[in-house]
Amino acid sequence: MKVCKRCLYSEGHALNLTFDKEGICSGCRVHEEKDSIDWIEREKKLLKLLDFYRAKTKKNYDCIIPISGGKDSYFIVDLIKNKYKMRPLLVAYNKQYNTKMGIRNLNYLKTIFQCDCIENTINPNLSKKITRYTLDKIGSIYWYNHLGTTTFPVQVAAKYKIPLIIWGAHQGIDQVGMFSHTDEVEMTRKYRKEHDLMGYEAEDMISEKDELYERDMSKLFYPSNKDIETIGIRGIYLNNYIRWDSKLQHEEMIKKYNYETMQQTRTFNTYDNVDCFMYSDLHDYIKYIKLGYGKVTDHVSREIRLNHLSREEGLKIVEKYQYNFPKYLNMFLEWLEISEKEFFKKLEKFNKLKKEDINKLEKRVLFNENIHSRDLLYTNNEKFIINSRTNCIDDKILLFDKGYINNIKGN
Repeated sequence: MKVCKRCLYSEGHALNLTFDKEGICSGCRVHEEKDSIDWIEREKKLLKLLDFYRAKTKKNYDCIIPISGGKDSYFIVDLIKNKYKMRPLLVAYNKQYNTKMGIRNLNYLKTIFQCDCIENTINPNLSKKITRYTLDKIGSIYWYNHLGTTTFPVQVAAKYKIPLIIWGAHQGIDQVGMFSHTDEVEMTRKYRKEHDLMGYEAEDMISEKDELYERDMSKLFYPSNKDIETIGIRGIYLNNYIRWDSKLQHEEMIKKYNYETMQQTRTFNTYDNVDCFMYSDLHDYIKYIKLGYGKVTDHVSREIRLNHLSREEGLKIVEKYQYNFPKYLNMFLEWLEISEKEFFKKLEKFNKLKKEDINKLEKRVLFNENIHSRDLLYTNNEKFIINSRTNCIDDKILLFDKGYINNIKGN
């Protein structure tokens, strides 16, 4: 299998990539644009676009920003509201695998930026039914979250007739160079279905045998093409207009707003997805079984391209993390009410790993914070910051929780 000579991506990437005659992948080649694009001119183009959608009265919102408590939301809202002076409506979808830290980050975000926010929590029993079905059908415990986070913002845009949705980085550009930054690719139903949703829409998951009825699944249907066209709904990606560096952006938000971060089980990145127990844990473990690479490879490849990390260091870090056993497996099994034996039996048909990699996983290596924290150091002495308001250890999945800490000053 071909592996890029610069980053650590292989030809087995889920989004597909190509290699040139020098053995460099398409993702790395498109990333090179970041050093040649005139970002001042790109920002001017963004400002012109935003001005077009700026509401003429205060009775409506200028745009929608999808948010969460664990990724780039602070940076996006700060940029759009404080720098560009837009009036956004924030939209949040409850992932239901919530950590206390994620709930705090989300609630502090709403408080800090003083924006209106609409949140959606679907019936937890429906979430579990969908998860049981998708675990068996497509080997995913996270499909319903990808469905909700890509559908709900568009539903809100259609309901309130707010045509502009602002997203962060387009993963097809950022990871595999599927498009050039100058293509200015936007949100599409086709990309969402083929890549985010693994080829399935909510309508495709209707199954009366599994108690997934149309009356329930219709809450997660994407708006019709007619509604999208009539309202003129479009979703833009900021990494087409500004030089995207997730690490530096997060650190700016930590400094300005005390965004909380934490060490994770299967990656050295302490900034992304801290709102979710499962994303960088069990969900990523399944991703590795199915595809042969996990989030640590995604994160290492990104940091190599941004010159935050050497390829040699990246290889060592991937070796440390990709075989780690999920810390929150039992938490998930209890939530879904299935046995460990049944769970792994369902995964067998999706396992694409070599025997040597299966043997390493079967050792069930547990995450050791003292050992793994040493991997955060880079040759240039940079590291990912661990920044938590409390040492309290989360011990259960939360649907809701308070968004503050008792007896802690500065909340």
